[in-house]
Amino acid sequence: MKLYHGTNAIIKIIDLNQSRVGKDFGIGFYLTPDKLIASRQAERKYVQYGKGEARVYEYNVDEGVLATLKVLSFDGYSLEWARFVLRNRKNRTWEQLHDYDIVVGPIADDVVGYQIRRVEEGIITEEQFLEEIKYHMVTIQYLFATEKAVKLLQVP
Repeated sequence: MKLYHGTNAIIKIIDLNQSRVGKDFGIGFYLTPDKLIASRQAERKYVQYGKGEARVYEYNVDEGVLATLKVLSFDGYSLEWARFVLRNRKNRTWEQLHDYDIVVGPIADDVVGYQIRRVEEGIITEEQFLEEIKYHMVTIQYLFATEKAVKLLQVP
């Protein structure tokens, strides 16, 4: 399977310590099977940070090997997925809130922070939160959360 990572940085090795807190599935290295989405992410990072250049990195991973790891997979948007994203987005520490090597599921819309505040203030329910954070088109993301998982990524 081919996966793509969009960034404004040069990646020589994948360093999980370069991750950011408060992401959909927690701390780790995020990829997508959709090259266009990775390209858009790279452009967004370039504009956001104003340095480097938009880059898309391609990786191969043997799907059969994924069965040897602890994987959480969300088949689509669900209340379980929304609660998982909510917990991880609210976590501003370097403590991972789960013990999965890989998490797979839909990408949340970019307005998640705003919607989290609305849930916390009691303005909307978790069910409404789910509807609000659905991406306009279902796009899958992969979080490689552990060194064991990252070692499976091969540069073609």
